[in-house]
Amino acid sequence: MSNDLIAKYGDARLPRYTSYPTAPAFSAAVGPNEYASALADIAKAGPVSVYLHVPFCRSMCWYCGCHTTITRQDAPVADYLDVMSQEIELVSFAAGNDVPVKNVHFGGGTPTIMRPQEFSALMAKLRSAFAFEADAGVAVEIDPRTLAAPMIEALAENGVDRASLGVQSFDPVVQAAINRLQSFEQTETAVVGLRSSGVSSINFDLIYGLPKQTVQSCIETVRLAAELRPERFAVFGYAHIPAFKKHQRLIDESTLPDAKQRNEQAEAIAEELQKVGYQRIGLDHFALPDDQLAIAARKGAMRRNFQGYTTDDCDNLIGLGASAIGRLPTGYMQNHVPLGLYAERIASGVLPTAKGYLLTEEDKLRAKIIERLMCDFEADLGKLSSGSGFDSGFLVERNERLGELVADGVVTISGERIAVFQEARFMVRAVAAAFDAYFGSHGRTHSKAA
Repeated sequence: MSNDLIAKYGDARLPRYTSYPTAPAFSAAVGPNEYASALADIAKAGPVSVYLHVPFCRSMCWYCGCHTTITRQDAPVADYLDVMSQEIELVSFAAGNDVPVKNVHFGGGTPTIMRPQEFSALMAKLRSAFAFEADAGVAVEIDPRTLAAPMIEALAENGVDRASLGVQSFDPVVQAAINRLQSFEQTETAVVGLRSSGVSSINFDLIYGLPKQTVQSCIETVRLAAELRPERFAVFGYAHIPAFKKHQRLIDESTLPDAKQRNEQAEAIAEELQKVGYQRIGLDHFALPDDQLAIAARKGAMRRNFQGYTTDDCDNLIGLGASAIGRLPTGYMQNHVPLGLYAERIASGVLPTAKGYLLTEEDKLRAKIIERLMCDFEADLGKLSSGSGFDSGFLVERNERLGELVADGVVTISGERIAVFQEARFMVRAVAAAFDAYFGSHGRTHSKAA
């Protein structure tokens, strides 16, 4: 792939397409009433997943793009969890207690910032409010630097079977540049503790494109991380958006790699992981061959949601906590981001929905196509549009972005099948954007495509 194409598509600011339409399309015209109406019918739609957002950390990592608040005290966290418990009651009342739950995911922030007894109480609240399936999975995002033995014990007692650990980089020079000092030994201690408690699936998050990062430091990080043999790796490109995340202004932009260097780092990480037995999954995940994600990818059954690539086959998601986004049969609903406003709404007995989006039939079709492209690097437009009421031809005809991708040798179209060339797979977000009817219409800055 030429450097010109890498610069053209790798430097483009594009959505990650963990949803469609993406969040910039959400509108305040969709609020608590629409959410309550959608919840009333959700039990009929089959099992759901539940996401809980815990927006607190002990320190700020300068690369972070999440909604989080720094606190050294436990009281703000405890107060927030009380509000979230009230939200669970409001949602349960609107939906009914018979909503079957198949998956639970705690994200942040740092979910394990809560005390062990608080985590247990929150899980008990969830189990009383919803109808958990017998084999429901529970996943938690973890900062290894602050994970202690009592919390590991609480995770085990409450059925946690999946854990995602932030690693990012083991290079001390890079760690200093992003304000996240984390030793290999801290990470190893967390992994050993989680393994001994029965956590069967562990994921490491790595990031390329960080300040002062080099290809060699990426390779050394992978070699160290692979010694701990997590089942999965998620490898993300750093999204530098200081206009939206002011703490990113603390990063020296002159030390950030350009598009070509970012691509070299991403490919070096991929090559090294494959050398030690991991299979490349989708755009940015890697898994051991016998891991469920790898199996789903081989079968064409992998899905994509707000947590990235997943085996979660639930079409609907209930989002809990400030800024959390849910997906219901009618569309997307997002809670208020400011903690005070979120708490105020719940205290008044109102669902804390700030904005959302009601899906059209065309949206649903485009969402299916984009998901298959992101997961499989190909899509059968005819098959996906069957029964939708739409002829797939309208998606291709006069599609200038798609035509340009074909001309540049990024994709090929054969009949109604579109496929991304092997060497251009890192540009798949640009291909997905060609089927995004709203792309570029909301003035939102996204992360770089590579």
